[in-house]
Amino acid sequence: MEHGIQGKTHRPHKERLKKPIKTLLEKLRCYLITDSSLFPSESSFLNAIEVSLRAGIRAIQLREKKITPLRLYELSLKIREITSRFNALFFINDRADIAMSVNADGVHLPASSMPVKAARELIGDNMLIGRSTHSLKEALLAREDGADFITFGPVFPTPSKLKYGRPKGIKELQKVCNVLEGFPVIALGGINLNTIDRALETDIDGVSMISAIWLSNDIEKNTKKILERITLKKKAPHRGL
Repeated sequence: MEHGIQGKTHRPHKERLKKPIKTLLEKLRCYLITDSSLFPSESSFLNAIEVSLRAGIRAIQLREKKITPLRLYELSLKIREITSRFNALFFINDRADIAMSVNADGVHLPASSMPVKAARELIGDNMLIGRSTHSLKEALLAREDGADFITFGPVFPTPSKLKYGRPKGIKELQKVCNVLEGFPVIALGGINLNTIDRALETDIDGVSMISAIWLSNDIEKNTKKILERITLKKKAPHRGL
């Protein structure tokens, strides 16, 4: 796997990711999080994932909190097969055990999940760990504890993140990027075609999306538009990406 570096010793973040960091960041430029409840059937859900990958998505996080562990495992196997065909990264939210069992590329830990250090002891260095953060303090701790990247937000208003209070905004996002300079930061929360340009003006390494892609009338077309925006900003003479 492109992200793996052999060895059981837990090395610092920069050392572990020195070789594959460019590939990792390229794939995380649009980090797509699932929500199967938005689809009428499993087949339509899996088809939507494949369509997004065909459009250029290269990082998928399976985040399904309302299904049983057995159902999550079965779904993970199917998505692992799909993502493998596109050489895309596959993360499973919270469940390091299931991530290991289906040979996922990594686990994504919510802020309320197990400590990053504990997860690293469990999965070793050959899998990636993402961490959700909602403050600079949490972001610093995630880096210190050995996460490979963080999501930070919510940046803009979004119904799915109301429990985290007011949106963090662009200034706080840039502050996190400044303090964690050189460490991958993915912006999360309320990012869509109307807000993405503002997020991309910061020093983020990528954006994370849910409804902006899954609820679009044409997933493939909308995904390509989003990726084109990211590519244009990446080439522009400013700091972001």
